[in-house]
Amino acid sequence: MREFKRFIEKYTTVPDNEWNAIRQAFTQREFTKNEIILQEGEICRHFYFLESGLLRYFYNHDGKEVVKTFTFPPYCFTSEASFINRRPSLENIQALDDSTVWQTNYEQYRELEKLSSWKRFTNGLLNEFDMFSKLMIIHLKSQTPEQRYSWLTQNYPPSLLQKILQKDMASFLGVAPQSFCRIKNKLQEKAKS
Repeated sequence: MREFKRFIEKYTTVPDNEWNAIRQAFTQREFTKNEIILQEGEICRHFYFLESGLLRYFYNHDGKEVVKTFTFPPYCFTSEASFINRRPSLENIQALDDSTVWQTNYEQYRELEKLSSWKRFTNGLLNEFDMFSKLMIIHLKSQTPEQRYSWLTQNYPPSLLQKILQKDMASFLGVAPQSFCRIKNKLQEKAKS
């Protein structure tokens, strides 16, 4: 839980009384490798903090899994539209590694919104997520898959990236698995020279 408090404090200060309310609203949960946290078509009932592990978001299109994004710790996650609007999710969330999360339900989340520090935190988090989403759209439209993969390798720990299956990374980059192998090998060769 200390990790969660440190994470929140990147966005705002948290008075002790408000931290106690936040702490009491969350419970710890463990997900095993490959466990589905949220199934497409279900209503997302929780807001989470990922303390350790690795997650992938994906949806099904014409019988194929399409990887939308990955979540690395420490970070918060949910299926935002499903959670906030109480509608069936259009995506799946899966643990790619054994993962430790802290979760709160919708009702408790709404209660937390009465706290000024929680409001500042979630506003900051949503702004950050919005900027990241816009950056990803720009990357998709203006960069090659090689450039996007290079960006990932520069911004995320290799120990986490190594846990992502090649087929999932290829899907995320929008290329065939064979093309991803060529991209990866090319970047490894560049790094050696």
